[in-house]
Amino acid sequence: MQVTATKALIFDFDGLMIDTETPEYQSWLEIYQEHNCELPLAKWCETIGTSHGTFDHYAYLETQLGRALERLSMRDKRRARFAELMNAQSLLLGVEDYICQARQRGLKLGLASSSPYSWISRHLEPLGLLQAFDTIKSADDVERGKPDPALYLAAVQTLGVAPTEAIALEDSPNGVLAAKRAGLFCVAVPNAITRELSFDLADLQVASLAELPLEQLLSLKDNPSCHLEPGLL
Repeated sequence: MQVTATKALIFDFDGLMIDTETPEYQSWLEIYQEHNCELPLAKWCETIGTSHGTFDHYAYLETQLGRALERLSMRDKRRARFAELMNAQSLLLGVEDYICQARQRGLKLGLASSSPYSWISRHLEPLGLLQAFDTIKSADDVERGKPDPALYLAAVQTLGVAPTEAIALEDSPNGVLAAKRAGLFCVAVPNAITRELSFDLADLQVASLAELPLEQLLSLKDNPSCHLEPGLL
């Protein structure tokens, strides 16, 4: 079996680096509950990892109510609650260690997210991590977000590596599908929202990056003597 040494790591953002997804869902769920309506987690998860705007939260609620809503005031209230919930969030376990260890090993770092760049920079700049990446590909750079492979293909092209020379880190099935369609080795790291979903397409699945040191991951991917099987470590 021919082995291709890893030269780059490519991170997803939402739910992988910072859990923006739980506060987003919680803030919307509370709005629905105030109207005695339902926002099933399964419905919400269909669009996790895809481009913003693929699910109309207002229309889905209005359909259940059978009437139109005052969207502007609802938007302001929901955003305020989301901001409150986000204040309690920090980098997820293992993320900063992976970035530091990748730099020490001379690996290139990329970020591929279906969110716009303004959203990514808003959260990473205060943490001093915006400049840690050699490239950031966002919804601003492609016509189609995940599960389309365009973001990953753009990232590896800019980094100057082949897809087989990169590892993708993802928290959603849509993100995993995008990475695999682009030809990358992919590690699934589900969060509190996505952990019940299927990650059958991932090469590995771990509860957090903290439980899989980067050195071990590189050994698993790059060492032909490790007969790697998809699934949980």
